[in-house]
Amino acid sequence: MTMAGNLRKVTGLGGVGGLRRVARLARRRVRVDLSHPARSPLGSSVVNCVTYREGTRAPVGGDLVDTVERVRKSGHGFVWLGLHEPTNAEFAGIADLFDLHPLAVEDAVEAHQRPKVERYGETLFAVFKTVCYVEHEQLTSTSEVVNTGEIMVFVGQDFVITVRHGRHGSLGPLREELESAPGQLAKGPSAVLHAVADHVVDEYLNVIDSVHADIDQVETDVFAENGARADPGRIYQLKRELLELKRAVVPLSRPLQDLAARPMRVVDPEIQAYFRDVSDHLLRATEQISAFDELLNSILQAHLAQVTVAQNEDMRKITAWAAIVAVPTMICGVYGMNFDHMPELHWKYGYGMAIGLITVACLSLYRGFRRNGWL
Repeated sequence: MTMAGNLRKVTGLGGVGGLRRVARLARRRVRVDLSHPARSPLGSSVVNCVTYREGTRAPVGGDLVDTVERVRKSGHGFVWLGLHEPTNAEFAGIADLFDLHPLAVEDAVEAHQRPKVERYGETLFAVFKTVCYVEHEQLTSTSEVVNTGEIMVFVGQDFVITVRHGRHGSLGPLREELESAPGQLAKGPSAVLHAVADHVVDEYLNVIDSVHADIDQVETDVFAENGARADPGRIYQLKRELLELKRAVVPLSRPLQDLAARPMRVVDPEIQAYFRDVSDHLLRATEQISAFDELLNSILQAHLAQVTVAQNEDMRKITAWAAIVAVPTMICGVYGMNFDHMPELHWKYGYGMAIGLITVACLSLYRGFRRNGWL
């Protein structure tokens, strides 16, 4: 299959006219709101396709096929192709054009992968879990706190392909930030890989800060005056959402260590030092998540202890009042027996004495229970 045929598969547009239309759209740098469910105006799943030389955006001349050919013939610069949730049919042309391994292509299309870094010949394939904090007015036992997605990155000598899954994690601002630092972008495709990793990890820290606010609110409610009445479902929900965040963050530690330490042909040696910085940030995020998990366990245990204490206090109050009520019950029960010959039965002051005895006994018990904290 020719390169033009491959690109027709990629864009979903047939003929030279379609390729020229995509080239014109790329030159205009169409801004795409990636949070919107609509597909990219570039056609199919293609979000953007740009060529960089010496760290600056190169003008697009002719169709995109010619652009890729010029990059490969000159040996300078690289192509950055951005995709959003491509299908197998849409990705088939890209896989042929850039000689991507079928296993990596399958992972990129299907998604739901663990964070990892794999090498397939001259191509590096990285998977990052993206996270997004879901805003909510009040945390409940069913509130969604963390939403996850994925970014897959293919890195070669002259190309970078980013595949995004999910409705968050747009790379548009990241692209603009990189273009404002041409010296970094001039280091090649590995600079884009580092920027994506750094962007993802920084978002971890932002989400962790937001989750911390939720944990503080739950902690305040639990240790409030009526903390025993707090809903424990909110604590369990936070633990579930924290587990989702942990699944995204913790597995990325080993891949980042490999990128920072292991020599890789497609990774510039100067970029590896930057990966060490990203790895340090990830370690901080991992430690915070572990600390939050322990804190939630402590809050849950404290809440259960508060519930137990509240139940004990309720039982003591019930027992104290039952003891007070038992006094008149006993006296009235004795005097209510139908015997003809009973002491004080026909005594003029017998009724008053019985009422007085009940009052004094009940007040004495009430005072004793109050003194001991039972009432």
